[in-house]
Amino acid sequence: MTDDRDARVILDAALSLKGRRVLVMGLGRLGGGVPATRFLVEQGAEVTVTDLASAEDLRESLESLEGLAIRYRLGGHDESDFADTDLVVANPGIPVASPFLAVARESGAVVTTEMGLFLARCRAPVFAVTGSSGKTTTTAMLGAMVQRRWSDARVGGNMGVSLLGEVDSLSEDVPVVLELSSFQLRHLRAIAWSPQIAVVTNFSPNHLDVHGSLEDYVQSKRAILEHQKPGDLAVLNRDDAEVAGWQTGATRVWFGMGEGGGDATGSVYADHARIVAEGEPLFDLADLRVPGRHNVANACAATAAARAAGVEDEDLRYVLGSFDGVEHRLERVCEVAGVTYVNDSIATSPDRTRVALEAVEGDVVLIAGGYDKGLPFRGLGPILGERVRVLILMGETAEAIARSLPPDTKTDVRQVAGLDAAVAEARSIAREGETVLLSPACASYGMFANFEERGRRFKQRVQGE
Repeated sequence: MTDDRDARVILDAALSLKGRRVLVMGLGRLGGGVPATRFLVEQGAEVTVTDLASAEDLRESLESLEGLAIRYRLGGHDESDFADTDLVVANPGIPVASPFLAVARESGAVVTTEMGLFLARCRAPVFAVTGSSGKTTTTAMLGAMVQRRWSDARVGGNMGVSLLGEVDSLSEDVPVVLELSSFQLRHLRAIAWSPQIAVVTNFSPNHLDVHGSLEDYVQSKRAILEHQKPGDLAVLNRDDAEVAGWQTGATRVWFGMGEGGGDATGSVYADHARIVAEGEPLFDLADLRVPGRHNVANACAATAAARAAGVEDEDLRYVLGSFDGVEHRLERVCEVAGVTYVNDSIATSPDRTRVALEAVEGDVVLIAGGYDKGLPFRGLGPILGERVRVLILMGETAEAIARSLPPDTKTDVRQVAGLDAAVAEARSIAREGETVLLSPACASYGMFANFEERGRRFKQRVQGE
């Protein structure tokens, strides 16, 4: 396993790329591997790209790399490519137990990710956010706060923004704000890296289809704290028993919902009406623009981290009062004939959908279902029965979600072939004053490339495009 590899070996491989044979595993139809591939070529590496998808499926990604000296092995992986390389840069979503990565390691190759390449060279202080949910919103909010103090601070990572191409130009005096997924963190454990400020929003089971076990998922998330030192800061969710118990060598800063944070150094919490920092009122919740109790927690997490970084309270208030949220996260799309349409395509787990239903007011027509990540739906059933008037289901998880409903449910359950049919069905049955909510509780694979593509399709259809 990469976790057992010597960190220095992996760092040296990421820093000394000229003339090295590098295999990029997973280019992606939407270009996820493009920045790393371009960077490797520019650094003088001998680059091979391998992907299960065909050249036609990868057309847009390939066009963006046109003219670069790259060898392509598309439409499948070949063990010989993994046995004859110095370094593999893997898409972070590659399953942990991939036999091809095992071949690479057994042949003496080093395995890393784009984020591993970035952090091996990054001289800037790093403020990083992870969590099972809320990490993109918290990262974006924290980034906006940090940029009030350092206008040229950069924000990126798992939220779809690669900073690799500009890594060598980053200042040692200006922080970088990163969203980190469990997949990325799992590989970062191997280089013994943790950020100067780490934020953990929460924890619940997720991505077991990639990690293979809950224990691997937990360990991957904990990696954000494992190598923190005295003088570093760990901003942790006081209300999450799992997260609150994680070990770190850093100073703990707490955030949470409801009184209990008191005036502890750095603590930020929300009472019934305000965000309170170290015991002093900071911001009225009535003025927070993003909906839902979960976004109040996200705001507390970002505020605690930004205050710890030295951002002034006046700047924190400005961002809290102006931040409109992130696309695909309880995004209000439009209102048609008195029906509100909300895009929450980011909801790729039952817990996320539960949170969305708690945030939306009034009766709901819910569109859910998709790829099966191996997560249980039984805990979702009660709130479906309580909040959802009509449940429109699609994808391979449709029947499992339907079975989660209480026996005496009054929820009307309908099953359709896909998202287009789901939107058409919702249009025909939604009543004035109701919300049509796309919050699938599942990943999009097999139907869409990712949740962003699914969310964009939903918006196009509800807007009549």
